[in-house]
Amino acid sequence: MIAIFEAAALEAGSAILKVYHQGPEIRLKGDNSPVTEADERAEAIILKHLRAFLPNIPVIAEEQVAAGLVPQITADTFILVDPLDGTREFIARHDDFTVNIALIEKGQPVVGYVYAPALGMAYAGKPGRAEKQLVGADFSIIERLTVETRTPQDEICALVSRSHNSVETQAYIAANAIHAQKAIGSSLKFCLLAEGLADIYPRFSRTMEWDTAAGDAVLRAAGGKTLDPSGNPLTYGKRNRKNEVDFANSDFIAWAKAPSGG
Repeated sequence: MIAIFEAAALEAGSAILKVYHQGPEIRLKGDNSPVTEADERAEAIILKHLRAFLPNIPVIAEEQVAAGLVPQITADTFILVDPLDGTREFIARHDDFTVNIALIEKGQPVVGYVYAPALGMAYAGKPGRAEKQLVGADFSIIERLTVETRTPQDEICALVSRSHNSVETQAYIAANAIHAQKAIGSSLKFCLLAEGLADIYPRFSRTMEWDTAAGDAVLRAAGGKTLDPSGNPLTYGKRNRKNEVDFANSDFIAWAKAPSGG
């Protein structure tokens, strides 16, 4: 399955870069979030791959959901797709936007693929293995490197969202005496934790499941955890809740190495 995700993401990334270099036309969706032709092209490519090779697994894809096209999930297994995570980064000409594809089983992300086309690198996670991939100019994998999380250093480094930082996030960082932080866009924050380049990613602002699932799968495969406010693993497939939209995440804290008991 990871090979299917890889092929889909690499082709989608190629299409995204063409729009990136041309300059995207920007529109607003119903929730006032931006969308570009790159989001739509990439999603169409990914869905094409998934329908060809995994036709029996329901797919929840961000732009389809925005258009009101939400398949019924009648089993414990489905796929989450964010064709262009970090659209604001993409529009602002920052390179840390990603393509995200994840397999969810019984509420947990078990296989994930994150591709950062402008950076020429990708991350893949499946049970027992997480890897960083270096991607060539021809969109083929030229090197695969096993990654794993690190034990927190004397000075803990926190990752925060460049475009969606919040007062609550900064308050958490201050309350826990975390002095080093770095702002990164998209799901790459999970991947940097998985690679052992940072220690914690606290998120106290809105995310959707397709924003986090692929990176979360990579992080868990590398030995990390993503915990909800109750200290339980963040779950996926959340629907039909009172006063909350479907597939919205709670606040969470992602750890390279979670504290004991977490």
